[in-house]
Formats: sequence, C-alpha cells, structure tokens
Amino acid sequence: MKGLSRETLGLIIGTIGVIIFGVTLPMTRIAVVSLDPWFVTMGRAALAGLVALCVLVVLKRSVPTRSELMRLGIAAVFVIVGFPGFTGFAMRLVPASHGGVVLGILPLVVALFGAIAARERPSFGFWLSALVGAALVIGFSLRDGEGGFGLGDILLLGAVLSAASGYTVLARLTKSRPGWEVISWTVVISLPVTLPFAVLTAPSDLFAVPLPHWGAFLYLGLMSQYVGFFFWNTGLAMGGQARVSQTQLLQTFVTLAFAAWVNGEQVDLLTWIFAVAVVGVVLIGRRTRIVKGS
Repeated sequence: MKGLSRETLGLIIGTIGVIIFGVTLPMTRIAVVSLDPWFVTMGRAALAGLVALCVLVVLKRSVPTRSELMRLGIAAVFVIVGFPGFTGFAMRLVPASHGGVVLGILPLVVALFGAIAARERPSFGFWLSALVGAALVIGFSLRDGEGGFGLGDILLLGAVLSAASGYTVLARLTKSRPGWEVISWTVVISLPVTLPFAVLTAPSDLFAVPLPHWGAFLYLGLMSQYVGFFFWNTGLAMGGQARVSQTQLLQTFVTLAFAAWVNGEQVDLLTWIFAVAVVGVVLIGRRTRIVKGS
C-alpha cells in the first residue's frame, strides 16, 4: 500500500476489524443451531486462548503485573463470558438482523461508559441522543416482537452492557500494553475456566455437527474473539481513535448484509430504516461535547 498515509492505512485496517466483528452475529446464529450456546461461548474463548498463548510465548511477552491481572480478569468476565454468552442465547431466539440493529447502539454506550470511567460529564446533547437511540431500539424491538419486548431483546441488552463494560476496562489497559497483547492475555488467563467448560459442554458426537456449523464456530474463536482485535486496535493506533472509531458505525450494516446473505434472512426496508436512524443518532451522540468533570 505504497503512497498511503499512516492515517489512511489505519482507517483501512480498522475497517477490516469492523467487518470481522460485523459477521459475528450471523456466524453465531449458524453455530448455535447444533452447538450448545455455552460451548460456543467457552469454546471460542478457549480456542482463542490457545492460539494467543502460542503467540505470547513465541514473542516472549512479559507476564502482566498483579494489578493488570485483576483488570484483565474483570474484562474477561464481560468480553469472554458476558457478550458471547448473551449473544449466543439471543441468536436462538431472534434473527441476526434483529440483533444487528439492537447492538447498533453499542458505540454510544461504550462512549458513555468511557466518559464515566474518565470522570467526564456527558453534555445534554449526548444524553438526548442516548435517549432517542434507546427509544429507537425499543421501538424496533416492539415492532419485531409484535408488540412485546422478548427475552431475546433482554439478552441483547445484556450483551451491550457487557461489551461496553469490557471495552472500557480493556481501553485502560492499552495505555500500558499494545492492544493485541491485552486481548491475548485476556483470553489466556481465562483458559483455566474456558477450556474445562468447553470440554464439558462439547457435543457428544463431534461428527454429527455439520461442517458449516463448525466453520462458524472456528470463525468466532479465531476471528471474532481474537484476530478482529488485532486489526481494530492496530487501526486505532495508526489512524487515531477519533477518526478510526467512526468506522464502527458500519458494523450494523455489515451485520444486516451478512444476515441476508449468509443466514438467508429477509431484511425488510423498515429494518434498514431503523438501522440508519440508530447509526445516525449514535454519530450525533459521539460528536456532542463531553465536559471534563472536577
């Protein structure tokens, strides 16, 4: 990519990460058809952990300090167990396209949690955007659920809160270590829990699981849980967080497109309209001023 500036290259790399993450729900939808959601949750983390362990050993990275290990453990609860677990069970109840719209509010929640962690005070415009975004998501859920807010929506809400919490903790850790190393240690220190649970919840007959379902599982473990963070964090570092983070707004549309293509879901015009509205509100909210607290 000769001739490209560092910022432009970072933007491209970050966008690749967003695309990888955007395919997560469609792949989860496929995997949980014949695999236990708990196995998908623990198995994908265990797979990522084994690969990350090899990477860390080969590169001879230093072991995290006790303080770092505590934060990594907290992050692991949210991004290793919380988000994958909530989405895994949700994908048995609602379409991936539905989840893509609901999770579209995630960047705004991440911004809110980040502001709280940094002791910043969100502006009135930010709060207004958050309320409008929440109203849109609730309205979409009620429309898709034929007037009811179902268990699938509650699980997706849990996924949003888990991801936002985990990303906030991981962001603080990246101040002392590269982003790829942070996610590597997160999945590695989780191995004593994820590996045994993956074995216990594995299907009794591995060969009875269709190959496409195993393929989706491998994608979740290698790409969504691990490689995607390499592209995302590298893109942020090269292109700047303010610029590259805006590419996250594309994730909802990537999910909708793959839900239609891979899962064969019928994504109607109203769903696309809700997606555009949610992403628009998130964009406005992230551009509103956040005032430093005392």
